[in-house]
Amino acid sequence: MTTAQMPPETMARTNRLRGRVTVLGGLSILLFCASYVMPTEAGVILSLGVGLTFGMLAVLMIVMRTSDRKKVTTNVQSIENVIKNDPAPSVVTDDAGNLTQCNKAAVALLNCQVGTPFSEHLKDKFANPAAAVYRLQNKATSLGGGEEDIATRRGHVRLSVNRVSDGCFLWRIEDLGERSIRSSNAETLSIPMLTASKSGTVLFMNESCRRILGGRPKTVEGVFETLPVRNGAINTLITASGELDSLVSEIAGIGGRREIYLLPGLASGLTEVSDWTFFDELPIPLIKISKSGIVTSANREARKIISVDMTEPAPLSDLLEGLGRSIADWIEDAFNGRLGNKTEVLRVRSDEDQFLQVTLNLMMQDGVPSLVAILTDATELKSLEAQFVQSQKMQAIGQLAGGVAHDFNNLLTAISGHCDLLLLRHDQGDPDYGDLVQINQNANRAASLVGQLLAFSRKQNLRPEILDMRDTLSDLSHLLNRLVGEKIMLSVTHDPDLFPIRADKRQLEQVVMNLVVNARDAMPDGGSIRIETESRTLRTPLERDRAIVEVGDYVVVRVTDQGCGIPQEQIAKIFEPFYTTKRTGEGTGLGLSTAYGIVKQTGGFIFVDSVEGQGTEFSLYLPANNTPLEEVVVEAAPAVKQTIQQAEGVVLLVEDEAPVRAFASRALRMRGYTVMEAENGEMALEILEDEALSVDLFVTDVIMPGMDGPTWVKQALTKRPDVKVVFVSGYAEEDFSDNQAKIQNSVFLPKPFSLNDLTATVQAQLQ
Repeated sequence: MTTAQMPPETMARTNRLRGRVTVLGGLSILLFCASYVMPTEAGVILSLGVGLTFGMLAVLMIVMRTSDRKKVTTNVQSIENVIKNDPAPSVVTDDAGNLTQCNKAAVALLNCQVGTPFSEHLKDKFANPAAAVYRLQNKATSLGGGEEDIATRRGHVRLSVNRVSDGCFLWRIEDLGERSIRSSNAETLSIPMLTASKSGTVLFMNESCRRILGGRPKTVEGVFETLPVRNGAINTLITASGELDSLVSEIAGIGGRREIYLLPGLASGLTEVSDWTFFDELPIPLIKISKSGIVTSANREARKIISVDMTEPAPLSDLLEGLGRSIADWIEDAFNGRLGNKTEVLRVRSDEDQFLQVTLNLMMQDGVPSLVAILTDATELKSLEAQFVQSQKMQAIGQLAGGVAHDFNNLLTAISGHCDLLLLRHDQGDPDYGDLVQINQNANRAASLVGQLLAFSRKQNLRPEILDMRDTLSDLSHLLNRLVGEKIMLSVTHDPDLFPIRADKRQLEQVVMNLVVNARDAMPDGGSIRIETESRTLRTPLERDRAIVEVGDYVVVRVTDQGCGIPQEQIAKIFEPFYTTKRTGEGTGLGLSTAYGIVKQTGGFIFVDSVEGQGTEFSLYLPANNTPLEEVVVEAAPAVKQTIQQAEGVVLLVEDEAPVRAFASRALRMRGYTVMEAENGEMALEILEDEALSVDLFVTDVIMPGMDGPTWVKQALTKRPDVKVVFVSGYAEEDFSDNQAKIQNSVFLPKPFSLNDLTATVQAQLQ
């Protein structure tokens, strides 16, 4: 290994060792010589001892120097063997950035020479290479390595570096691919075009573009009068002879790079083009439209994106649709200049799921006006828009259902509550007793219906616990067999290694029952229903039906029937409340909407696959819960006897619904409580201003006009911290669980509640 191949630090250390060896060797020889002229024996011994010590140190340093040289030689040879046959250009530099080694690929690409600065050989490849080399070398010094993707005229390269040893760095240049357009044809392309980096630096500009601009600006700011560039619209160019308008089309590339095309044919000064065959060479979907609305020509990319035979002239209305008005009127507006830069999203007639964003621009050919349409694939954008609209629609319906359910719960609380009061005054022999029982039972049925509305709006109360779907379906199978009847065979199969889930068992059973009942109704002549469970791990997100199931473990429950199936136009509506294909009286239209709400509130997904005349399959994706959690044990409410049981205590009842307040106050007074009433939170705080007033319990609605329940209770508890609280609401407990968690000694009582529910909860709180 030559000295030039050594890293500078190694060379410096070697030179220092050499100097020290020389000094120590000289001192040793001098002391040996001095021992011969010493007058005393002690002086002779001292001179020989010190000289011998210096000599041994010199020998040790020679050994160290030899070892260092061998180690460096081994490292250099190892690096040389590694990079010698590497197809990517690889070089080794020292701490000053000078080349010490180059492989054949580097010599061929960079024409590099040992001993010259590495950055000098990169000047023809990309802008400001010295800064990139400096950044990466500092990163390698501190972190051991680094890399950057750099835009060049011909594409992107990845420049990477690794620190081999002190003052020794191994560099590698990796080509990430050629430019997205036909690079060999770009220079001779008659269409002016340029390539710009993400930061706006002009990386490439063909001869046509340089001729129009009168030079080669370094940045996009030097090309366009205003930024950002408006794709598919007319932009003002800055040229050597003044401003010039041009239609601009921009194509995004890798790493933020952009291909920008300046399309000719405008009456703004660009040369008119009579031969339109060059359009086939552009990577931009373009079609030419006559004043009568006929597509007279289309380039290769347009034919590819539309996937329709456009070799013969055809009306644009035969290819695209979706404006909501006549396409002929739209084209006429474009010829008359009434569209401006407005774009339209149209659907391709041959494909229901393909959408295009179309921008029309007026062009001139031999003095005859025509339209050139720039097409952009908007299928993904339209899908996201449809997903957003569907989400907004379901959210709006959910809010409506939740609001209706809340109001109904107040009405049902008053109805069932006053019915309970009447039942206390009638025994079973009374002629009116049966009528009262009917009222009570129908109120309970109405409450169940309202519960389904709350399920859809995801506002019902859930009691989640760790479940094994095998056990849940096993417990439910007897009831399901009774539901399907004798004509239908029900089979259940399980994955032997099924993940556990965390869900409300009662609500999940309701989902399965609703799906099985729907499957039964789809097979009036009999058939089979299969329920299958499996564990599934998603390595990549699952995208379907405008929903994205994230990566993770799931339990998949499938309910499959052999029924009549669901028409494709109805599948998008089946989860909406009150939508049903059954005849009047056969269904409420809440079964699937309830299932949808429960599954979504559990954190899962529900999908449907159906072929009309063959059958339907519903798939539930429920998140697995592999972390054991302590199951929440819900204590049963204390049983309250029908006989009036006297109690003591002062209750402040706050309820904005007068019928509910009247029932609750009467029920509590009948039990012996002293009740003070308020119709809102502000009135309750006014009552509590009397410091001499003793209150044992607050019973308050959560949602009220003005100050809501948790808000006024927090203020009241600042002066009365020992008072206990009962919150009542027609919404779910989860809607205000965060607020309730901050209020100690509080419980929740959902509406509608019966007389026994109310008195039992109050009694439990006051004990």
